Amino acid sequence: MSESLTHHLVYGTLKDYLTGEELTDTDDERARQKLARLMVEDRGWAPEELAPRRFIETLFSSQFVRSTIELCASLDGRTVLVVRYGPGSLVSRERGAIAAARVLEKEYRIPLALVTNGRDAELLDTGSGEILKTGMEALPTRTEALAMLPDLVFAEPPRDKRREGELRILNTFDVEICCRR
Repeated sequence: MSESLTHHLVYGTLKDYLTGEELTDTDDERARQKLARLMVEDRGWAPEELAPRRFIETLFSSQFVRSTIELCASLDGRTVLVVRYGPGSLVSRERGAIAAARVLEKEYRIPLALVTNGRDAELLDTGSGEILKTGMEALPTRTEALAMLPDLVFAEPPRDKRREGELRILNTFDVEICCRR
């Protein structure tokens, strides 16, 4: 076990559950891998319906931030759900997850976002910000997501100033300042 230049302990490497890619083995990455396994093995999603590690890059006030979306789940050729993981409080993750879902796709707003710390979760409507369901069972099964599909709204994504506002939210919520020297 070794420590990197960040606050994360690095245990070596591991293979990504979905892609087989070699990744840095940290406690957070282990939680992400467990989440991917849960979606496939327990929640019924096909591995090809899940896209790991999509990201959005922002630069505001000389602060560059790469915001990672742990998983995106797609049905019928459209992303229906973004999943964001982070240890600690879920409420502090809600707004960033909604912002990511609103700007990640260029053609539409992704209708659902899930925030999780690996032990608890909240499913959010990205239009209203309303919490639809809580607990780890909030992570929809593929069957549940298919049943929701006719009622999901794939609204136009925010443009211009509204898009910039969502990107600023991501930049602010995802900046890591704990490890600066």
